[in-house]
Amino acid sequence: MNAADPQLLSLDELRQVRNQLQDEDDLVSYVRRVAQARLDLVRAEANRRARGETTENLSSELRIVLSSHLTGGAPRPPRPDENLDENDLSDRLDTVCAQHGFSRLENLTEDEIRDLDHQLTAFERQVSDDRRDRYEHLDALSAELVRRYRDGEASVDGLLGG
Repeated sequence: MNAADPQLLSLDELRQVRNQLQDEDDLVSYVRRVAQARLDLVRAEANRRARGETTENLSSELRIVLSSHLTGGAPRPPRPDENLDENDLSDRLDTVCAQHGFSRLENLTEDEIRDLDHQLTAFERQVSDDRRDRYEHLDALSAELVRRYRDGEASVDGLLGG
């Protein structure tokens, strides 16, 4: 993430950095939602076990978790057009899941489930912190753009060409 002082950037650089951060945020947001969904599935498995239910109830629990991520809450942007197979952040999430047994969730021990929960929570927190930093930088870039237009340093006519 380019953290240069927005006041030191040219108008074109300011717009370019802002657009780049917005594009990156689409991907970060998507990976964060995937991490949250996986974490919800881990917690649903832990709750199923705590209630003493068998895996026969897993399909209804899975349906509830997935429906909350696919249909609930505020409207979300679509999956980025970028192929996530070649993305470091997505790869890191997959590595966490692979190293801690996400694919064999129903066969994990209680300790392994707690560890997987902890690892996914840490990953999601890190991504959320990065996203918050990105938003702060986006806000600073936007504020500088607004200031330039307000103070007459940039022309609104320039928006039509760029």
